[in-house]
Amino acid sequence: MSPRPIESADRWWRNTVLYCLDVQVFQDSDGDGIGDLQGLVSRIHYLSDLGVTCLWLMPFFPTADRDDGYDITDFFAVDPRLGTLGDLVEVIRVARAQGMRVIIDFVMNHTSDQHPWFRSSRASRTSPHRDWYVWRDNPPAKQDPPVFPGEEDSTWTEDPRTGQWYLHHFRAHQPDLNIAHPPVQEQIERNLGLWLELGVSGFRVDAVPFLFSNDPAHGTDTTGTAPEYQGPDHLRAIQRFVSRRNGEAMLLGEVNLPHEEQLRWFEAEGEASGLHLQFDFVSMQQLFLSLARKDARPLAKALRDRPELPEASQWANFVRNHDELTLDKLAPDELEEVFEAFASDEGMRLYGRGIRRRLPTMLGDERAVRLVYTLMFSLPGCPVLFYGEEVGMGEQLEIEGRYAVRTPMQWEPDAKGGFSTAPPRALTRPVVEGEYGPERRNVADQRRDPGSLWRHIQQLTTMYRDAPDLAWSSLEVIGVRQQAVLAHVCRGDDWTMLALHNLGDRHETVKLEIAAEEGAVTLHDRFDLSTMTIEGTLELELEPYGWRWLQVAPAAATIRRV
Repeated sequence: MSPRPIESADRWWRNTVLYCLDVQVFQDSDGDGIGDLQGLVSRIHYLSDLGVTCLWLMPFFPTADRDDGYDITDFFAVDPRLGTLGDLVEVIRVARAQGMRVIIDFVMNHTSDQHPWFRSSRASRTSPHRDWYVWRDNPPAKQDPPVFPGEEDSTWTEDPRTGQWYLHHFRAHQPDLNIAHPPVQEQIERNLGLWLELGVSGFRVDAVPFLFSNDPAHGTDTTGTAPEYQGPDHLRAIQRFVSRRNGEAMLLGEVNLPHEEQLRWFEAEGEASGLHLQFDFVSMQQLFLSLARKDARPLAKALRDRPELPEASQWANFVRNHDELTLDKLAPDELEEVFEAFASDEGMRLYGRGIRRRLPTMLGDERAVRLVYTLMFSLPGCPVLFYGEEVGMGEQLEIEGRYAVRTPMQWEPDAKGGFSTAPPRALTRPVVEGEYGPERRNVADQRRDPGSLWRHIQQLTTMYRDAPDLAWSSLEVIGVRQQAVLAHVCRGDDWTMLALHNLGDRHETVKLEIAAEEGAVTLHDRFDLSTMTIEGTLELELEPYGWRWLQVAPAAATIRRV
């Protein structure tokens, strides 16, 4: 379908441009070496200029600081190193004035072991907070594998204080909350309600299948006041609560599952009643297999297999996020192909399933980098950018684990990238060095250069926002004869776009049959604004890593391979 303007406004999440950032590495305003909320306020005009319409803030809460803020010690406050609640409200207000909404991470599947709730819970078996976590006399015989293999051997750890074991899907210092316990559910609602009252427009829900697991081993209601816990039903209850408090608020879920299994987190009986958006992990992983092979067919299959979604639901398309590039849905031989292509050194890999590098260093060719982002913006769904992607930032492999891709933002061509006035040793994290460091890749230089990657990303956000039909369109993948080329058609009620993307490093010639019931077909190139008229066969040349976006009139024209 094609949306009316009011429908695009009411369901803004269907065609927003998301930008994920970590406050502590984005901009330091007071010279202490740590990014902060006032620093973010000073850069919001920049994000508006880039074309961002929704900011996603990674955790900014008080933390024990052993997992980049995801080990939270207080869900109802701001880390004092980053600012205050007043500073957060300022971020939200200034962003709104620039046409941007703000969503925040929701991470209540676990806490830090330093959280007052857990300290109370482990104090004794009769603690009033005992049932707020998951305790067992012995770990179950059948356990889920640890999320971080190599860092943890088990998802259960014995606590010597009471002689029982507690559950932690992530790290031992991050005990799982007992989400099935009604007092915990009440705290979840209070927490969501606080941030909604302060003006946030939604939440990125961390690790959805763990947070809302049905497995009775994960937690139980010991009070007898609630029925048997059903995770998807609880998620739907949260969605209803969020909508009551703020009718425009949305939920973006991290659900790394096969497409069909993702559906149950979107809907109930065909109606949108859960997550509004989910990341398309499957297509992302197949994209990297296609790039490694220079063969579009794995990605084409993943896109064909995307299930149809309820009208209020949407896919979130991304290339890289803030974690390792997870490739866990690939077969072992496919995983090895991608590793060999983009992470040949063992130190570039993580947990046996991921790559801790950014896209420019993996591909090594800016033509390919531009092609990948162009492809992402051409698909139905919401594009999601991770800070620094717009200038081609690289990683700092000397930093351990996932932190390698969470380095200070590169604003200026100096050794500290304009991130902070503090001495280098005081920075919260080292700056990238070498070819991908700030001297070579930074915002200031690229905004002045009309041919830069930054300008290309800005053009993509503009073109995406200028065609709201794209986000609401259906997707048809055409199996062209050129293996390196992905050809797809996006159709609305009265709007059609043909997109061609060459994932290979050779010239390709694509032939398609295009026909309308009456007369010729007009193709309008959305990049160079040229127009051509076709009667029958369309033949197009694609440069290595080249692309074409062609708006089709009449929109009902048929398009098929020759």
